[in-house]
Amino acid sequence: MKIAVIGGGIGGLSAALALLKSGFDVQVYEQAPRFGEIGAGIQISPNASRLLHRLGLEPAMGRWGVRPLAIHQKRWDDGRTLQHAPLGTEVEARFGAPYYHFHRGDLAALLAEALPKERAHAGHRLVGIEEKGERVVARFENGASVEADLLIGADGIHSKVRALTFGPEKPRFTGCVAWRGLVPAERIGHLDIEVASHNWMGPGAHCVHYWVAAGRLMNVVCVVEHGTWTNESWTDKGNVADVLARYEGWHPTVRGLINAFPETFIWALHDRAPLPAWTQGRIALLGDACHPMLPMMAQGAAQAIEDGAALATLLKAMPDDVPGALRRYEEVRKPRATRLQEASAANRTRFHLPDGPEQQKRDEAMANSGDRSMANIGWLYMHDAAQVS
Repeated sequence: MKIAVIGGGIGGLSAALALLKSGFDVQVYEQAPRFGEIGAGIQISPNASRLLHRLGLEPAMGRWGVRPLAIHQKRWDDGRTLQHAPLGTEVEARFGAPYYHFHRGDLAALLAEALPKERAHAGHRLVGIEEKGERVVARFENGASVEADLLIGADGIHSKVRALTFGPEKPRFTGCVAWRGLVPAERIGHLDIEVASHNWMGPGAHCVHYWVAAGRLMNVVCVVEHGTWTNESWTDKGNVADVLARYEGWHPTVRGLINAFPETFIWALHDRAPLPAWTQGRIALLGDACHPMLPMMAQGAAQAIEDGAALATLLKAMPDDVPGALRRYEEVRKPRATRLQEASAANRTRFHLPDGPEQQKRDEAMANSGDRSMANIGWLYMHDAAQVS
């Protein structure tokens, strides 16, 4: 079976590796001049890391990834702990796979290195798709065209495959604006920050930070409500002074991290209604192309990796019925992805509660039951996306 994967990011590459391992003839087409990811952090929880380990990536992941000891959720002003849940050896023992923090570029690079070079094609911007019976033809801006038994759109939040197959999307600005920064470790040694995932919650804003790049950099993301920036791009430069001003009165650690930014990038967070369908004939969408989610559950990349594993299993089980396998893929994956889309949207509200009765109720619930405790997070981390039929 010949499979064309459109998009050479983390979702597309991991899907290609899973499909290749299942015995398919896979080619990956990326519109950028080279394979790579924007420099930011990414969290890979056990539900995704177990799938990548099976692809033989554990040694490389160990070299580049950081294994956090815990998730530490705190109040915005005094730093009081609201919840401190394990992410280290306890999680690996319980769920059979570790939790990692990566620089996105490092994870994309190790995935790209695992894919045979003759299967990776950069500089291929998709401009057209045509279904011809049991084949799909993809046409690219550079004049090339390819024919495959199946086409997978793993081309992200602004997916061309989705637009060509299902029509234009209608993103909705949430009102949230995010700034990100990567801080060299030597700039913040005095802050003595635990190797953990940190989430500071406050009125109308939150801040997440964690170590990446084998501990050489701290990834920091600051998200605020009621922003005026509306462009949805990860490459627009922001102003560090603007971030500091928005986080006036926050804990010295948060302000110290922001103040140490060498530079910052700004983007607007948009929400999208769940797509009515992810597949059509011999075309399937994967990851952000079909279920983009706000970053408040740190599951965007993990769910794309799950999609690829499920697709590989189902296509191997149903090689003579590609459309049927794709329909089954959608049936299996859509409820879980939708649940996480909804949880991410709910966390946006929960993380940004103004100080008062609702915030106090949230803090009490976190202290008593803990949404990230192993008992409450098991449904997410224990899941094995490759075990489908």
